[in-house]
Amino acid sequence: MPTTILKQRPRLAITLGDPAGIGPEVVLKALGAKPWHEVAEITVVGTAPLLEQAYGCLSSLSGSLPPLDSLTLLEVPLAVAPAAIQPGQGNASSGAASFAFLRSAIAATVAGRFDGIVTAPIAKSAWKAAGHLYPGQTELLAEGAGTNRFGMAFVARSPHTDWTLRSLLATTHIPLSQVPQVLSADLLSRKLDLLIEHLRQDFGLETPRVAIAGLNPHSGEQGQLGCEEQDWLEPWLEEQRRRYPQVHLTGPLPPDTMWVLPGQAWFGTDATAVARAHDAYLALYHDQGLIPVKLMAFDRAVNTTVGLPFVRTSPDHGTAFDIAGQGIADATSMIAAIELAIDLVVQRQKVLNPA
Repeated sequence: MPTTILKQRPRLAITLGDPAGIGPEVVLKALGAKPWHEVAEITVVGTAPLLEQAYGCLSSLSGSLPPLDSLTLLEVPLAVAPAAIQPGQGNASSGAASFAFLRSAIAATVAGRFDGIVTAPIAKSAWKAAGHLYPGQTELLAEGAGTNRFGMAFVARSPHTDWTLRSLLATTHIPLSQVPQVLSADLLSRKLDLLIEHLRQDFGLETPRVAIAGLNPHSGEQGQLGCEEQDWLEPWLEEQRRRYPQVHLTGPLPPDTMWVLPGQAWFGTDATAVARAHDAYLALYHDQGLIPVKLMAFDRAVNTTVGLPFVRTSPDHGTAFDIAGQGIADATSMIAAIELAIDLVVQRQKVLNPA
């Protein structure tokens, strides 16, 4: 947990996510895990009946939970009865609730009430059933913030070596067959700009080392396994080196071997790996970036949206409807998401208000 003392503690909104999933459970467990009031002002965005329902499912863990009356709640009126939402049964009602929670958090943040938002997981299918056709929370956040310049990044700190893994996705929730058509030099330039800005603004890295993945096996192997690298990826990368002479850009790296050094740095299997690993990794599509991240850091990785005028983090897992209401969900990633949100707000305040 950060120890920096600020004139104003970071103000965070935490949404309950889909109330039929494990969101309310991991929020309550995370808020009971640490004395957050010492370093942040936290407001839960949801509705009291659903929060009480989740609390009831966790009654055997009451000693590890914050008292309900100690929580600051931004009450969000719902168009559906709380009884229509039951643990493990994601549907249009739970989708409407999670959409309303996030939209309220965004509006309050844009209005200046909060410095950042920590979002519990939602179900895209439930949003769709409720009539909200968004690929995910990221796109609604960007819309609410009034920007079309945003990216999905993942951050995790190794419990073995204390090394920090950072990865940004060039493309996100699209079919694999569409990736080669969507990828372009212009898109990658925008994502690299966001990544470098993220490293500087949120981590104070002015001369970062960034690894960029190839698209094809072996990065195309001189055109034998695909031509994208030769046709435009390599020329694009040379242009970026001219644009960012202070940034060490490596690539396009074979997508499989690119993750060997991060794995060694994460698990500590090579004493020199932490020093040699890159500060960030730019993956070209969803699974290329997230399979290794989740393999290394499934219970610790944090999803953060870069490019927004406020901080947004989220645990790197889904709604887990299959275990909702059973009291067995792991809150580690939610705790990490709150910690990172506080760290990022603190770092941004330092950038905006240097001593």
